[in-house]
Amino acid sequence: MDPLNRDPNDINDHLKVQFEDVLAEPDGARSFECCWNCSRLCFNCSKGCCYKFLTLICALPFALCWGCSFAMITFQHVWHFTPLLRAWMINLGCMQKCFGTLVNCCLAPICEACGLMFSTIHVRQINDSGIKS
Repeated sequence: MDPLNRDPNDINDHLKVQFEDVLAEPDGARSFECCWNCSRLCFNCSKGCCYKFLTLICALPFALCWGCSFAMITFQHVWHFTPLLRAWMINLGCMQKCFGTLVNCCLAPICEACGLMFSTIHVRQINDSGIKS
C-alpha cells in the first residue's frame, strides 16, 4: 500500500478540487494580487482544516459502519444468494428437460402435421385481364 497515493484506483477522481478549479477571474476582471493570494491561502487552509476535523470525528465510525455493511453484503452473497441461485439453476434445468420433452412429444407432431398440410397450398395471382402469372 502506497502511503502517498491513497486513491490508487482513482475512485474519487471527481473530488480533486483545487482553488483554480473553483474560483477563477476572467481577463478584464482582476482583483489585487495580495487579495487573490490571500483568498487562495484561505480556501486551501479552510478546506484542509475542515476536512481533517471531519475525518477526525467521523472517519472511524464511518469506517466501522461501511466495513460492517460490506461484510453483511459479502455474507449474504456467499451464504444465501449464490447457493440460492445454484439451487434454482439445478431445479430449472430439470424443469427445462421436462418441458422440452413435453413440447417434443405433444406440440412438435401437431406443428409438423400443420406444416405438411399447409405446404400443399399453392397461391396463384390472377391479373385483372384474366392472365395467370
